[in-house]
Amino acid sequence: MPTFGYVAESGARDGERLSLMVMDSTRRFSDRVADYVRFRPGYPAALLEWLRAAHGLSAAWTVADVGAGTGIAARLFLEAGHQVVAVEPNAAMRGAAVAALGKNPRFRAVAATAEATSLLGASVDLVLAAQAFHWFEPDEVRREWARILRPGGLALVVWNSRLTAGTRFLEGYEQLLRTHATDYAVVAERYAGEESMRRFFGAGFREARRFENRQILDLEGLQGRLLSSSYAPRSGQAGHAKMLEALVRLFESTAVGGHVTLEYQTEAYLGTL
Repeated sequence: MPTFGYVAESGARDGERLSLMVMDSTRRFSDRVADYVRFRPGYPAALLEWLRAAHGLSAAWTVADVGAGTGIAARLFLEAGHQVVAVEPNAAMRGAAVAALGKNPRFRAVAATAEATSLLGASVDLVLAAQAFHWFEPDEVRREWARILRPGGLALVVWNSRLTAGTRFLEGYEQLLRTHATDYAVVAERYAGEESMRRFFGAGFREARRFENRQILDLEGLQGRLLSSSYAPRSGQAGHAKMLEALVRLFESTAVGGHVTLEYQTEAYLGTL
């Protein structure tokens, strides 16, 4: 289990569930790929602008997107001119990334984990984990990423952290998840904050930044966004129908012009290893 302190202590039962979740993390999204591709948020252009202006990122840098999923972050860096290698152990998600991005000659995907990427030593300039770091074993990851980074290369950990308060919709959506989503609270506890990321990077910590991000969704988009989450019961599972009924009620009571807005802070942590 992680040793640098971002997993809250939730009692024996949650601890057991968390251990199972970590072991099963490479398979949790296999039945959610289509929703993930269509309904997960991207990352703001301001993220790249910051890396370029403050930390010297250029299109000549090779990027390893670790835990690349369906390639959402990989696309951002490909469109900026980078060579990108997507490291993803889940075959269904990796296949979706290849289907979307595989025609680009600057993209390749490998079947490997964050802790054992299969990449050559000192072969990448930037190693990236976007919306995935909470599934990794950080002590092993730190050693592996230090191995594959060139001297002076940078590591970037990014999350789209959904805001849970500020509007009736955001507050209602958070309550819906806590009521109906199977292990939402346990998953949420795994997200790291700045203090934890400073411990992960140690003396190599460079900077933390936050950027505004949002999704404007109709009812279909909101349902797809919910079902892309690993903790949402799928069709046929207990609680699925009641969860969707609650979601429709929330949408109908809070939508403006047929849409609701999911608001995020894109949190970025950068350093050397």
